[in-house]
Amino acid sequence: MPVRAPIHLSAPDVGPAEEAAVLRALRSGWATPFGPEVDAFEQEIARRVGVPYALALNSGTAALHLGLLSCGVGPGQLVLVPTVTFVATANAVLHAGATPYFVDCDPATGNVDVGLLGEVIADLHRAGRRIGAVMPVDMFGSCVDYDPLLALCREADLAVIEDSAEALGSTYRGRCAGSFGDAGVLSFSHNKMITTSGGGMLLSHDAQLIARARHRANQARIPAAHHEHDEMGFNYRLSNILAAVGRAQLARLDELLARRRRIREHYTKLFAPVNGVEVLADSDPGTNCWLTVITVDPHLSGWQAADLASHLAQADIETRPAWKPMHRQPLFAGAEARLTGAADQLFARGLTLPSGTSLNEQQIARITDEVENFLRQRS
Repeated sequence: MPVRAPIHLSAPDVGPAEEAAVLRALRSGWATPFGPEVDAFEQEIARRVGVPYALALNSGTAALHLGLLSCGVGPGQLVLVPTVTFVATANAVLHAGATPYFVDCDPATGNVDVGLLGEVIADLHRAGRRIGAVMPVDMFGSCVDYDPLLALCREADLAVIEDSAEALGSTYRGRCAGSFGDAGVLSFSHNKMITTSGGGMLLSHDAQLIARARHRANQARIPAAHHEHDEMGFNYRLSNILAAVGRAQLARLDELLARRRRIREHYTKLFAPVNGVEVLADSDPGTNCWLTVITVDPHLSGWQAADLASHLAQADIETRPAWKPMHRQPLFAGAEARLTGAADQLFARGLTLPSGTSLNEQQIARITDEVENFLRQRS
């Protein structure tokens, strides 16, 4: 029997354009953590997102860290963070010396519950607690409800660092993800909308914020014939070669967005007749459809998300639960949080399905066949 290749959640989608870009960068002689490809990548991302300034970095985590520092966040301050997120969001708060305070999610989207966030801000202010910033996360490529969130933060005079690591190409009421906060962050990790293998970008409308971050990203070196440094800095720069890959990927972004949208629509149609199963945030017209997450109500479906995950795993099809909430992570045992139970329910009922643009039609058919086989067994 032939061995079936495993199907992954979101494998990198690279080809001849990226190969040519790497060769171009190598032959230019700029095999460095700076250079013309980096400069061009920053400009092209800034134009795409609709901000005037961008800083290319070696990870999204580095961008989050520098965004916090550049907004003056540090020890003795709280940063309000969604409990539904990847750990890098909360780790960046620790890197800055601040303390994360976790806020539960909107069950319909997985994004931070903005009404609950408002209650937390008001309660912390009444208690005399210091809030350094709010860090919303655009989960699975769907933007947070930014109009009320930004109004809350303006009224409370709080900085907003927008974690759009999963949301390049997404929009909210006509504006691009990454353009809403005092600082915005993108990730170019291997499984994101576009990849540079590893990398990230810090975005802002504030030239001085980006200048401060750029200084720190380059080991806080100041102009001199020798090495001179005026504060603690970091080696956070993006390679010129990887920036070339990013430019090739960015040129394909509209194609990649359309492909993920078609995959999302396929899943929506596949599960439409199934009682108790919904596609998370399926009504969001601005999502980039980075990863498709279904939620399963076992009281209606007669089965649990973990049952489907187990069936697909036997067919070498990768799935993953929705993000385990930060307040459930051993790292953050005892951390302060304001919870409604929505995040815990999403973790229990959510399942992330293969969504990458490298999926071919045969692989999609294989996933479909296995899902239909599972549903027939369960019926």
